[in-house]
Amino acid sequence: MGFQIAIDGPAGAGKSTVAKMVASRLGFIYVDTGAMYRAMGLYFLDSGVDVDSEEAVNASLNGAHVALTMQDGVQHVWLNGRDVSDRIREEKAGMMASKTSRYPENRKKMTAMQRDIARANDVVMDGRDIGTVVLPDAPLKIFLTASVRTRAERRYRELIGRGEQADLEEISRDIEARDFADMHRKTAPLKQAEDAFYLDTSNMTAREAAEKIILLARSRR
Repeated sequence: MGFQIAIDGPAGAGKSTVAKMVASRLGFIYVDTGAMYRAMGLYFLDSGVDVDSEEAVNASLNGAHVALTMQDGVQHVWLNGRDVSDRIREEKAGMMASKTSRYPENRKKMTAMQRDIARANDVVMDGRDIGTVVLPDAPLKIFLTASVRTRAERRYRELIGRGEQADLEEISRDIEARDFADMHRKTAPLKQAEDAFYLDTSNMTAREAAEKIILLARSRR
């Protein structure tokens, strides 16, 4: 059994950025659960599955296998033997992941894959339900968050930096709506595990947040 660091939190809190830093410093494997759900979204898309039908989604699950590998320090996502690392970042993959991640059988399949990875390796895993559902016995759990305004401003700067148009108020509303949906979904809602360390990064850099988690991890090992 590897050492597990579970990082949960709302959208835009910087979980992935911080988790990657922590994993790199500690020599752990970073498990991007969101990327795994996006890969499944691609599978449903490519297979022509009616994702509005839970029955159709459930019937197709056995045909998909998602795996993660590290190559030259970069995580690659594989779907049925094909590297889909670039394709999962497409908007349509994210939309399909959002639609299908609410289905219990799909989450059960992903949870089993994620636990298999965690059993065999030292991992940093981030998502919405890692400390509460996927790795409830993880020795270190973090609930990483930031204010809605801070998260919106970070997303705004990211989009502007890429030369895209963005509206800060619209981004704020979208984040609030996603928070509500994540916290009120029937299956594995977003919430802080009782034994998780609460880390508000509103006034912290990603590096500062990573350093805090690294200190906590070293004290727990």
